[in-house]
Amino acid sequence: MKLLSGIRVFAVLSAALFLAACGGPAEPKWAPDAAVAKASYQHDGPPTLTLFTVINNKSGAGAHSALMVNATQRAIFDPAGTWYHPNLPERNDVHFGMTDPAVHFYVDYHSRTTHHTVIQKIVVSEEVARLALAEIMTNGAVPKAQCSIQITGILQKLPGFETIKKTWFPKQTSAAFAQLPGVTTEVVYDNDASDNSGFIVAYGI
Repeated sequence: MKLLSGIRVFAVLSAALFLAACGGPAEPKWAPDAAVAKASYQHDGPPTLTLFTVINNKSGAGAHSALMVNATQRAIFDPAGTWYHPNLPERNDVHFGMTDPAVHFYVDYHSRTTHHTVIQKIVVSEEVARLALAEIMTNGAVPKAQCSIQITGILQKLPGFETIKKTWFPKQTSAAFAQLPGVTTEVVYDNDASDNSGFIVAYGI
């Protein structure tokens, strides 16, 4: 029993150290009202939630989660992500002005020789889309390594998404999302170099 207790304590301490190493403080950003209003874009399609999951091609592990909402406007919640564009204003991990070229840029940025991107879409009611948009806009900046736990926490608050359980792992989030009725899935592979720092030059958004 003492040995088992020691193993449990070691496991707990190891998990805490792992999260501390992967984590980091949130980085709040708040674009001006004028910039957000100018960039505001509503796609002419139906109200939709889109889950992006970035997966490591070598290990198969989930690397990142993001949630895009098309409601009164289309915006993407990219918690603790590194993606940005100078013409797309950001407020606490929410990026506005998600036109089709901006979405393409987002997917291209993450899909490269080392990673691929799973895109899952579901059409929702206008009410659910508005609620989702409000949730991502009021969530606040997210610390590193908390993308999936934040997204699943938001999803489970929405009508029809109560089956989504909170998880730290992007692949588990994707698997739960896939169980929702009406979800469509696209997987994007790309041969772009793993260094994606120069992608922004190619996109005149």
